Amino acid sequence: MAKKVKKNEGMWQVAFTIILTATVLTALLVFGLLNDNGMVATEFETNTKINGVNVSGMDKTEASNLISAKMLGSKKEIEIALKHEDKIWNLSGDDFESKSDIFPAVEEIYNSARSGPAVEKISRARKLKNEGINHDLSYRYILGDFDKKIDAIAEEINCDAVHPSVNFDPSKEGEAMFTLSSGVCGRMVDKDLLYERIDDAFKAGTKISVDIPIRQVDFTQATPDLLANTALRAKFSTSYASSAEGRKNNVNRALADFNGMVVAPNEEVSFNNITGDKTPEKGYMKANIILNGIYVEEYGGGACQASTTLYNAMLLAGMEILEVHPHSLPVSYVPLAFDAMISEGYADFIFKNTTEHPIYIKTYGDESNAYVEVYGEPFDAGFEIRRRAEFIETIPHDGDMIIKDEKGEYADKVTYAGEYYRIKKPQEGYHSKAYLQYYQDGELTSEKLIRDEIYLPQRGIIVEGTETLGVGMVIPENEIKIIPPQENVKINETSVKKKIGIESPSNLNP
Repeated sequence: MAKKVKKNEGMWQVAFTIILTATVLTALLVFGLLNDNGMVATEFETNTKINGVNVSGMDKTEASNLISAKMLGSKKEIEIALKHEDKIWNLSGDDFESKSDIFPAVEEIYNSARSGPAVEKISRARKLKNEGINHDLSYRYILGDFDKKIDAIAEEINCDAVHPSVNFDPSKEGEAMFTLSSGVCGRMVDKDLLYERIDDAFKAGTKISVDIPIRQVDFTQATPDLLANTALRAKFSTSYASSAEGRKNNVNRALADFNGMVVAPNEEVSFNNITGDKTPEKGYMKANIILNGIYVEEYGGGACQASTTLYNAMLLAGMEILEVHPHSLPVSYVPLAFDAMISEGYADFIFKNTTEHPIYIKTYGDESNAYVEVYGEPFDAGFEIRRRAEFIETIPHDGDMIIKDEKGEYADKVTYAGEYYRIKKPQEGYHSKAYLQYYQDGELTSEKLIRDEIYLPQRGIIVEGTETLGVGMVIPENEIKIIPPQENVKINETSVKKKIGIESPSNLNP
């Protein structure tokens, strides 16, 4: 059977519901969530002001439009002075575009009246009833590009912290080349606090003066370990003892661009990018270079010896070689396959620092040799890198080729058929390989082939005149001997080195 509800019990339930409803309605009225008609409130409460304007009974959109119009009307009166130390940045309302971006701020004011603990809401209701509540909005809400202008000022002030670093002076010797600098604190504009100060200042009017808040940026402390990564990793030299003064000058001039260079970890260095054009304005002189298998005089002759010296130093220092090229003819100052020819536009020498610390480059020269020293993270104790060149074979040349001087380019040398002038001698070619050897405590642990180069043989070039001899004319005995192709050339490595040393452009004085 259904249970009967007692009459008194039902009456108590009705009474409880009425009391609860009345309490909720009272609370809603007190907290401003209902209007005077008992409907859910969507307007600002009575006695609510924003920037001194009474917005009572307005919804958020109406209040936003009214306040925005009032603030924009005062835009021309805005004057802002931002100060840091002895400098002042002055901005006026005309420096900014106009914008109306106050709705979010108005909405936040509206919502704040309907949030928070009950005690705060009661206190707020009492204040509304007595003298009302005024909310101040900052004029920066109507200033377009305000953030960009603040960022520009901050950029002038901000200063990164300078962390301790190694100073490198290649003009000194030994440990004196490296010293440790102290760190310096940096500074940064505290933009959040700056905006707070600006907003607070705008509460008093349109003309404000604000000190820019700065926060310090700390630096790391210096440690002796920084100087531990300045050990000598490699030293290499090439000889130019028999070269002309112009060529010696050019070798040292090119290497001077690398003297004192600090190469960061993973940084790539291009020889051509660093040295640029080899012009007299940059201190270069004329000297012999190899051009298409011919020795000619040009400004910068000897730059290839500089790149080769640097290249071999980087090999011994354990750097990664990204680009290197052989000469068309062998040179005497390094073994075959260890040269590094450079030419603006199509041949470069590029290396990369693959260690975890910077490397430091020192270059210098004397009357006989050019030197490159590389400093950085020390190798493991007892570790060493060496070079090895392997001579494979000599490649026979095809003798002389005779070309007619049809254009008269050598008219001062030859005129008649049968008259000869030698432009270059034939040159046999060579095949050689280059290896890097890795030693530990004097014992060879491994070897790596790094280059396999063929220096192509070069044909000799003889120019012959083109005119026919007249009756009775006789050509004087010609001293030019036509060289035939080589056959079954057998020449040992020692003889090859001697021959290259005689014919190398570094030993041919102009």
